[in-house]
Amino acid sequence: MRPDTPAENVDHAAEAARLERTAGLYPEDAEALLLQAAAHLELSGDRPAATTLYDRLLSSSAGLENPHLVRALKASNLWEYGHEAEARAIIEGVRTASPRDPAPWVIVAEALESHDELEQAQETFTEGVRLLLTDVPEPPYATHPLLFGRHRVRRMLGAGHDEWDALADTVHTSPVSLDELHDPKRLWSLGSNNPAELRAEISRLQAELGTYRAALSRPFPVAVLHWPATELAELTAAYPTLATEYPSHEEHLATIEASLRELASSGTPNLGIVTGTVPSYEAFAASEGASPADPTLLPQYATTLAARGRAVEWPPQSGVCWCGSGQTYGDCHGSQT
Repeated sequence: MRPDTPAENVDHAAEAARLERTAGLYPEDAEALLLQAAAHLELSGDRPAATTLYDRLLSSSAGLENPHLVRALKASNLWEYGHEAEARAIIEGVRTASPRDPAPWVIVAEALESHDELEQAQETFTEGVRLLLTDVPEPPYATHPLLFGRHRVRRMLGAGHDEWDALADTVHTSPVSLDELHDPKRLWSLGSNNPAELRAEISRLQAELGTYRAALSRPFPVAVLHWPATELAELTAAYPTLATEYPSHEEHLATIEASLRELASSGTPNLGIVTGTVPSYEAFAASEGASPADPTLLPQYATTLAARGRAVEWPPQSGVCWCGSGQTYGDCHGSQT
């Protein structure tokens, strides 16, 4: 979510302005683009301007996909430039709302942690873990930072291992254990004159850096394109040649689920679904200098939407089916054999 390039190598203010202009050209992607712009403003040191962008998103007449994430980012930013009381109020509101997305939980818990509110940070991490991972057989990748953050804070508090800490150890893939990475005594070793201690700390830092780089380099999801019923009807009416790709909406939905299950069974990770709209598709075709009637453009459109952060994880972690029926996934497409 937040660019990590040092400010001396990037003009973050100019990049924020570019992203704001791009958001005006692609309203359907405005939320993701403006969040990136706000991150650049934070990195440039202009935290009040970043807050203005968060407020702009929260006051938008168009509904946000993840308002809890925006509020969490706003709270973290506010606390960094002296608005502690307001930040705490927003953090409490995010916790009360109990979002089903792990990102807001991680952001507000880390905000508390960075300001030495370790007990509150532990409680926040734990609330998120219990909500999102109770009775979940395999923790989704997006929830790993919750487990790792909780483990880190509990290590600093001197708390003993529990079942969630054990789960964090299980999903951790670095050659250096979490207990070593989160050892509170590591700061002391950085000032040591003992070469063995310094070499050990360098190894731990390299392991952390490798894990961080692996997280950053994770590709955007292998995404399958989904058309809501009204959009599909408009698409095939405007471009009849695409009707061969989509004989009916019911068959379209069944094909999506079948394709994703086949990819999953073959071992393909990081699967997702992107939802298309006709205006967005036509704009994409124009940018490519191609006709919207060309069926070979459809997978390119899906890839572009995924690259813009428009993909939602499959199978859905929220419990609600991806097709928009309003039913739970298990009672809808998740029940398909």
